Amino acid sequence: MMTDILKNNRLTRRFAKLASENRAGLVIYIAASDPDAETSAKLLAGLPGAGADIIELGMPFTDPMADGPAIQRAALRALKAGACMDHTLAQVRGFRETDTETPIVLMGYYNPIDSYGVERFAKDAAQAGVDGVIVVDVPPEEADELQPPLLAQGIAFICLATPTSDDARLPQILKYAGGFLYYVSILGITGTATAAADAVEAAVKRIKRHTQLPVAVGFGIKTPDNAAAIARVADAAVVGSAVIDKLAACLDDQGKAKPELVPTALAFVADLAKGVRGARK
Repeated sequence: MMTDILKNNRLTRRFAKLASENRAGLVIYIAASDPDAETSAKLLAGLPGAGADIIELGMPFTDPMADGPAIQRAALRALKAGACMDHTLAQVRGFRETDTETPIVLMGYYNPIDSYGVERFAKDAAQAGVDGVIVVDVPPEEADELQPPLLAQGIAFICLATPTSDDARLPQILKYAGGFLYYVSILGITGTATAAADAVEAAVKRIKRHTQLPVAVGFGIKTPDNAAAIARVADAAVVGSAVIDKLAACLDDQGKAKPELVPTALAFVADLAKGVRGARK
């Protein structure tokens, strides 16, 4: 059973802890090596202390078609800085030297994984300390090549549902889903419109009729108030583009990190965390 394989996964443990505290989690996305490996590592290390319950670490790719301009630019900055799969996994290993509890999910596209080798990727990701993988361009119909090797290594294959994922479609998505279900609250790319909380609440309730998996909601969450509204109705709120925007505002004319980049980004994460943690009080 998938649930037995993943029962000791950090994601499973983290969501159980969140449920025991009667609160939603905060999931923060950053791109590996954005704007450079050293700055990214400092930011990664600081996220849990700022209030991130789960970290999504982007695997930079040249054609991030589901992402909006902010994350596209982050990927290009990272690639310019030399980002590759080896470097991304090295960042996870470095993080695990001081943090063995915070779940890390790698998020990105299939091409870099395929180039690296699926079996090799699954093994190396597990050894680095990865807990889940989101691959936005692998639909359930094509998951057989990727999900089983990940699951064999104790890594959750996290699936996406959208407003168009009806009751007939959801069982096919959930067949492969582990860790949590990522609900994309809007149609389109990341970092654009914000979904109405009542629409999200209705969608989460419908999804939960099909699964006991936690439901994390992302796309379009830009402010602490947005995050709090989602945290009232879902198991986690995912924030990416808004964090990347804070980071990008602290780059100089050459795209290099200014000294205030890490503290500014982490202060914003702390504000988001405050909104999420107070949402159900």
